[in-house]
Amino acid sequence: MRLHKLITIICLLAAVSLNAQQRISIDAKLQPQTATIEIGQQIEFYNNSKKALQEIYLLDWANSFSSKTTPLGKRFSENYDSQFHFEKDKNRGRTDILTIENSDSKKLEWEYGDAVDIIKVNLDNDLLPGETYTLSLKYNVKQPDAKFTRYGVTKENNFILQYWYISPAVHDETGWHFYSNKNTEDLYMSASEMTIQFEVPSQYYLTSDLNVVSETVSEGIKTTTLNGKSRIRSVLYVDQKATFESVVTDEFEIVTDIHDDKVTPPIRALVIDRIVHFLSERMGPYPFEKMVISEVDYRSSPVYGLNQLPDFISPFPDGFEYDMEQLKTITRNYIENTLLLNPREDYWLSGALQIHFMMEYVNIYYPKMKIIGSLSDFWIIRWAHAADLEFNDQYPLLYLNMARNNLHQKLTTPKDSLLKFNKNIANDYYGGQGLTYLSDYLGDDVLAKSIKQLYSEKKLGPIKISDFEKTLEQNTELPINWFFEDYANKRSSIDFKITSVKKKGDSLKVNIKNLRENSMPVSIFGLDKKEVLFKKWTFPISDTASITLPAAQVRKLVLNYDGIIPEFNRRNNYKKVKGLLNKPVQFRLFQDVEDPNYTQFFFMPIFEYNLYDGVSAGLRLYNKTVLPKGIVYSLEPQFGFRSKNLVGRASISYTDRKEEGKLYAMRYGISGNYYSYDTDLFYKTLTPYITFAFRNKDLRDNEKQFINIRSINVSKDDDPNELNQDPNYSVFNLQYVYSNPNLINYFRGSADYELSSRFSKIFVNFEYRKLFNSNRQLNLRLFAGTFLFNDTGSDGNFFSFALDRPTDYLFKYSYYGRSEDQGLFSQQLIVAEGGFKSQLEPAFSNTWMTTLNASTNIWKWIHAYGDVGLINNKGVGTKAVFDTGIRVNLVADYFELYFPVYSSLGFEPNLPHYDEKVRFVVTLSPKTLLRLFTREWY
Repeated sequence: MRLHKLITIICLLAAVSLNAQQRISIDAKLQPQTATIEIGQQIEFYNNSKKALQEIYLLDWANSFSSKTTPLGKRFSENYDSQFHFEKDKNRGRTDILTIENSDSKKLEWEYGDAVDIIKVNLDNDLLPGETYTLSLKYNVKQPDAKFTRYGVTKENNFILQYWYISPAVHDETGWHFYSNKNTEDLYMSASEMTIQFEVPSQYYLTSDLNVVSETVSEGIKTTTLNGKSRIRSVLYVDQKATFESVVTDEFEIVTDIHDDKVTPPIRALVIDRIVHFLSERMGPYPFEKMVISEVDYRSSPVYGLNQLPDFISPFPDGFEYDMEQLKTITRNYIENTLLLNPREDYWLSGALQIHFMMEYVNIYYPKMKIIGSLSDFWIIRWAHAADLEFNDQYPLLYLNMARNNLHQKLTTPKDSLLKFNKNIANDYYGGQGLTYLSDYLGDDVLAKSIKQLYSEKKLGPIKISDFEKTLEQNTELPINWFFEDYANKRSSIDFKITSVKKKGDSLKVNIKNLRENSMPVSIFGLDKKEVLFKKWTFPISDTASITLPAAQVRKLVLNYDGIIPEFNRRNNYKKVKGLLNKPVQFRLFQDVEDPNYTQFFFMPIFEYNLYDGVSAGLRLYNKTVLPKGIVYSLEPQFGFRSKNLVGRASISYTDRKEEGKLYAMRYGISGNYYSYDTDLFYKTLTPYITFAFRNKDLRDNEKQFINIRSINVSKDDDPNELNQDPNYSVFNLQYVYSNPNLINYFRGSADYELSSRFSKIFVNFEYRKLFNSNRQLNLRLFAGTFLFNDTGSDGNFFSFALDRPTDYLFKYSYYGRSEDQGLFSQQLIVAEGGFKSQLEPAFSNTWMTTLNASTNIWKWIHAYGDVGLINNKGVGTKAVFDTGIRVNLVADYFELYFPVYSSLGFEPNLPHYDEKVRFVVTLSPKTLLRLFTREWY
């Protein structure tokens, strides 16, 4: 044991010694009027590998802002963040390198790679193992506008400086480790000794977590000298007002600009002191004298939920929000500044530790805090299961939001490959809940002891996930490989089920099945009504396992009863030993958070509108909760106040989500509708369907493919005004859809085959949207369709291709007045089939039709559009048609107005009743509108 400790100490000292030999010295001068920093820098790079180096790589992340085509610019576009793309070049950041020299002032050859934020410097002499090479650099850094990432120059001309200097990439025995800035806050540096001399105008205040060696003012210039050892970053705050306050604890100093007017300075100091002591006890002493905790730092990783509440709503007691904000930010800095994990590859352990400590802190100091605070006491809310959830219940809930949508990603996924929701929320929450799961399974404070040991041995030195695993193995005899191999390194979710229970004498033989492709332990509880009789952990189960439990007083067996395991489906965890039902039935008003203790049914009032039924009001009975389910059903009877009739819809579907492979979901279902399609005329549809959904392995890739197979069966009241039309018909539809929507390049294509007793047709639809670097946007849409046969008769166009307003014989479009041919409702535009905006003749085709729709922006949200087409009818031949006009694009595809200008009819503003020719697109569906706000997160 003594030998082991001696080896550990020697290794730690060696690691610290090696890291101390890398030094960075910077002389910087800020020019606020141009938002530029003039920098002279020296880098003493130490070769700690066994291989001679011919080049050194440097990270110039300030230059990642230099254009919209850098990896950072592309990442903004991938996240549907358009402000960087449309910004003027002068407001973007960049680096202008003047010289790179060696210690003898000899200029060295250097170049940017394919990414403009990584520099390769060719050395004049090989850098041998164990030797140091000094680089001297002179360059200017233009700071970007802070609205892109919160870092840079603010509109008040203050400066929040992150990635403001060039830093050396990490090199070890495995080679170089460098990558581009993708706004994931994961710059990877070796611990270095940093010395910075920074000049600012005297009216500015400079704040840093480095030690202040000296500060002088001369001729209107304030010069601050900073120093710090074993540092991996240096974020500077340069403000025209003193906004930071200092709180000196027994451990170290906290400098912060996070304020809460409802919390007095003494209470703020007590809160921070409590957090610091808590972290020191959980990990060990912080090795530095000072830590800066900024509002910007918090906003980059807020306590989600709290940050969504407006200021005038305060459901939490005074001080709680401030406590949580400081806790999360201090914890994050505490971990990231001392445990030097690769922040792009091994980041998940940092996030998991952060959330794990937050959960422990809340359990100790706020044990009864609800997830919605005092709102849970309101009579209209307190009946809901959401009102019962405690604050820490949010972590598995938000992870399951992604898992149930089949968008979860394994913890070991590189940070730049995560979906935004997973990067910011779900993966850290899953990791933190996983450590709680592991701790409960190991017992006896094994995890707590291992974390302190890891921190003591690896603090400020290189660290890998394998070091954490080895430390755990030293402190327990239980198997823990499942946590790293299955929980962290597999995408498969967790789901257990009790398959059978047999009573033998005074014992119960219980068979448990793992429904997923992994091997993990599960806890099993014995209950007498709501009293817990016992809790037992199994060993990791990969398929099935049998265990024997005491039978005395047990009425029910439940897996994961306390919810510590973030399980995909806890509804199948119950098995009765006595009684009639596994779980009681529960009815709830309005949709609620899932309660696995009950079989739940929900009902809620609904209101809809169309011209013929008027406002229809009714009751929706359904089983869908906040989280998606496999089987979903809904029954929606409504009363139409204008039609004076019972209308509504019903549906049931089952979604089989596949966690591996390109086929990620199969949905089987049937739906039916009964509504008015004209005054005193009703229609019924019954549609069974199957959908196959395909996507790429990379979830950040928006490319998806769908195959839809359905049979639409329609029964309509006979309209005496329609000739040669069968009111009852069935249409078989086979559809293929390819979709790849992005901010810069949007593409969607579909091919349909329809077959009915009276017609058969095929048609294709392609949409393309291109946003150019010049900020010009081009929209193209092509439609082409032909009848394979058409026996619908020459007098009816109900099943024909429509030039501007489809008849919607499949009842799939959201028309508010589908049978109107005049008035406001006839002006509603559904861009489908021909996609024309002007109402031209012929309006339909009973043989074939092809059209091209195009538009481009004139100024901001004002576009010019044009449509051309060829339309053919039996006995008439082919006619060419066109229209042009102005499109007011308030929100693309959701709220738009179309003003015709010139068409086959002539100059339309000169024609009678021009106001009736204006078309509009309006989307009122809450579900459709929700996609507008969630697309950047998923």
